[in-house]
Amino acid sequence: MIRYRRPKQDDPIIHDLVRGELVPFSHLPPQDIETVFKDIPLRLSRGVSLVASPTYEADPVAFIHFLIHGDLLYIDMMAVASAHQRQRHGKTLMAHAENFATSRGCLRAKVMVDRDNTRAHLFYRKLGYRTQRYVPLSQCYELEKRLPSRT
Repeated sequence: MIRYRRPKQDDPIIHDLVRGELVPFSHLPPQDIETVFKDIPLRLSRGVSLVASPTYEADPVAFIHFLIHGDLLYIDMMAVASAHQRQRHGKTLMAHAENFATSRGCLRAKVMVDRDNTRAHLFYRKLGYRTQRYVPLSQCYELEKRLPSRT
């Protein structure tokens, strides 16, 4: 089931998901990673966060956080607990985010993927995202996808 994030219940799990599923692929030095963690509450307060959970009251097993800038959907963070990967949670969360964005006039979606996160690259490629450029400073690839227009 997909639902909106409940900060008190979900944020500790979101932090664990970021630490366990995203940080291992990051090329940031440890002190910068700690700064990123301090910034997570502010990041989550901007934009939209959805979680996937077994039931409405259950803790999340995956989450997505995204922002809308004009006609752009920007996927800020997404992670699925390793024990729950390959169960379509990521694909479902992405579909919800893209549908949300399309309903608000977004024409394209963008995500940054760490250079060595091969599984994420394959995941986004299967969803229609294409590599636009490599950003050496962050050691990430920028991927983009055109969204269907609503007329």
